[in-house]
Amino acid sequence: MKLSREQLERFDREGYLFFPSLFTPEEIAVLNAEVPRLYAQRRPENVREKGSESVRTNFAAHMYSAPFARLARHPRMVLPVEQLFGEKLYMHQFKINGKNAFDGDVWQWHQDFGTWFNDDLMPTPRAMNVAIFLEEVNEFNGPLMFIPGSHKLGVLEAGHDLTTTSYPLWTISNENIATLVEKAGGRNGGIVAPKGPAGSMIMFHSCLVHASTSNLSPWNRVSVYLSLCAVSNHIRRHKRVEWIAHRDFTPIECLPEDCLLKDYPVPLPWKDGTPASAEVTSEDEFKQAA
Repeated sequence: MKLSREQLERFDREGYLFFPSLFTPEEIAVLNAEVPRLYAQRRPENVREKGSESVRTNFAAHMYSAPFARLARHPRMVLPVEQLFGEKLYMHQFKINGKNAFDGDVWQWHQDFGTWFNDDLMPTPRAMNVAIFLEEVNEFNGPLMFIPGSHKLGVLEAGHDLTTTSYPLWTISNENIATLVEKAGGRNGGIVAPKGPAGSMIMFHSCLVHASTSNLSPWNRVSVYLSLCAVSNHIRRHKRVEWIAHRDFTPIECLPEDCLLKDYPVPLPWKDGTPASAEVTSEDEFKQAA
């Protein structure tokens, strides 16, 4: 998974790279078999849709699920980001987003680094999102949409939306989105939506403006999102609970390529439940509890 010069240039220009069918059906089947068990749990890591029992996001599965703990150490995701940043990484955030058929809600237009900067005091955008499709993504089931090149604009003005969905987000105004899309090409490429089979992967810059529509189709759209941050760029504030913004900055050590198909041992520190220390949100209290 060493990125070529052409891929590096494309990433710099557009802010994302798409790898169709990077993971095999056998590898994805291992992960999909685990998702219903995770979604069924009444853990605080499961955020449900507004007015629904459908899971919107499952956080931190790599802390209590062996298949996802192995995925979190997979070289196909970790090594390209290390190549781009030139240093080791830690896991800032780990999500399984479940945009369920008929009732999967929107994700408003936003930049992830905007939230990480405002809420977590992450110093710079030296953090990368990696998305893996656990199911086919098509034009009907709420694909991820990007504004190519928008990562080059840095942190954009955003408002804290606490009401639209069940998950608070720092969002960009409709007027600014219209301007960005027009500058990026308008109807001729101002918005792109990578689509493909289960097992496809997207890497995208933490400042790239993105969103997704609601899912009114009869097909689920479940994806895993890993947010990998350069160790030197770790967050400085623990305003959010630990399953949303992790506080362990230990560098990720990769497992072998076949780690989704073999039972390599992995630590599962939260397998018996979420620790009380993970709920502590003020930095001073966190230091006392540690």
